[in-house]
Amino acid sequence: MGLPALPTTNPFESRLWPQNWQQRTTVMGVINVTPDSFSDGGRFFSSERACNEAASQLRQGADVLDLGAQSTRPGADEVGPQEELRRLLPPLRQIRRNFPEALISIDTFLAEVAEAALEAGANWVNDISGGQRDPAMLPLIAAARCPVVLMHSRGNSHSMDQLTGYDDVVGDVRSALLERTDAAEQAGIAAEQIIWDPGLGFAKTHEQNLALLKGLETLTRERFPLLVGPSRKRFIGAVLDEPRPRARIWGTAAVACRCAQVGVAMVRVHDVAPIVQTLRMAATLW
Repeated sequence: MGLPALPTTNPFESRLWPQNWQQRTTVMGVINVTPDSFSDGGRFFSSERACNEAASQLRQGADVLDLGAQSTRPGADEVGPQEELRRLLPPLRQIRRNFPEALISIDTFLAEVAEAALEAGANWVNDISGGQRDPAMLPLIAAARCPVVLMHSRGNSHSMDQLTGYDDVVGDVRSALLERTDAAEQAGIAAEQIIWDPGLGFAKTHEQNLALLKGLETLTRERFPLLVGPSRKRFIGAVLDEPRPRARIWGTAAVACRCAQVGVAMVRVHDVAPIVQTLRMAATLW
């Protein structure tokens, strides 16, 4: 399959990035086209529902839409590229038709899925494995010249909760992201394409997630924009004693404030409208 022709200019100055995103904390809206994601599984498991959710998130101020067709919650089974594409491509194509100017990210660690999604109109690739799961991913991103999120993670959905041993979680995550960045640049990916994600909830305990948030300055001092994905996660539930993921919105908002304080480039959330308001207010304070 041939990749779409993308701009050869600096990606930060192209249509592939949100407007003014280097001056504010922007919002990535989550749309899971899966039956089994941890907090919204099945809600958008059709093209029509996913497209309606995209319309709603864009109205509410989402800067990027992140579509995922493979659940990455702890314990989730992997469905493989064909099933992932069967779930993903119809809603992606419909959203692209209805919203030609929208920025769309694809949450996948498989190069076959990423390539087909880019052909269908996606703009970004959000790889939770940082390019580790599929050796074809980084060369694909280099050829596509699109933005890529390199996330810190260990293992897979079945093993990550047993891989939480760190000497210093903030320093170790930084070192691992630098290693993945070096691999990306060796594959031909320009530094201007790369976004970092510390991977909250992926191979981290509740305490380690909080330590990462308290130490975000260590990551925002680096040369790569930072994306943080706290939305509805278990560590928020642990702090708030709230077992219901969809009831963790105010804990998520508190994390978004912390992200705005330290200059995080983007937060990835399910509840777009309240987080957009939260960030707008936080921008007046920091």
